[in-house]
Amino acid sequence: MKLDRRKKYLQIAFNRSLSEVTGMVSRLQGHPELIIEAGTPFIKRYGHSGLSKLASLWRSKNGSQAYLVADLKCMDRGFTEVKMARDAGASAATVLGLAPIETIDAFISTCKELGIDSMVDMMNVPFPFEVLQKLKKLPDIVVLHRGVDEASNKAKMIPYHEINRIKGAYNIMISIAGGEDLREAQRAFFNGADIAVVWKEFFQSPEQSGQLAQKFLTSIKRYANPQQ
Repeated sequence: MKLDRRKKYLQIAFNRSLSEVTGMVSRLQGHPELIIEAGTPFIKRYGHSGLSKLASLWRSKNGSQAYLVADLKCMDRGFTEVKMARDAGASAATVLGLAPIETIDAFISTCKELGIDSMVDMMNVPFPFEVLQKLKKLPDIVVLHRGVDEASNKAKMIPYHEINRIKGAYNIMISIAGGEDLREAQRAFFNGADIAVVWKEFFQSPEQSGQLAQKFLTSIKRYANPQQ
């Protein structure tokens, strides 16, 4: 499945144990604007096998609309990591904007070759625009990201201001990560993001994952622009 640029998407990041994550995903209803993410700790713990189980479960819930992000946060060996993610059933994978430009180029090229979306995560990158200018080809999605450990630092803001700058120069989708609640997801869409990544409320209340997803999806409907 490829994402539709006319729509807004909610991406839920999962990082609990395999049994807990599969239980949470089982509670979700299939929805065309719902993306699930195998978080970096989940992938480190369960690898290809865990990613494959999660992809299979989500396909059974969401059919041809199933979209799964493997949050690899690749820093090297772009070809190898992309192939692992694709073979496990991922629809997209992430590389860090802090990685060498050669690695990012290899990552994007391999994603295109193997038919999955490339996401460049700009966490801790002061000037994302400058990274994009150096690339041979653009990624499918840029992730503007305030890290989890940075959330307690009130001086560290989610870089919403970069959305219009990037979109003004490139025809590219923007994902916002680092928000922790519904209000911040709404703010991401209000500022022009295409994808809002959430995790905390789902992590804290795994048994409520289905209800939480419906609440978020209902709230963000008004930000979708089918005429875009």
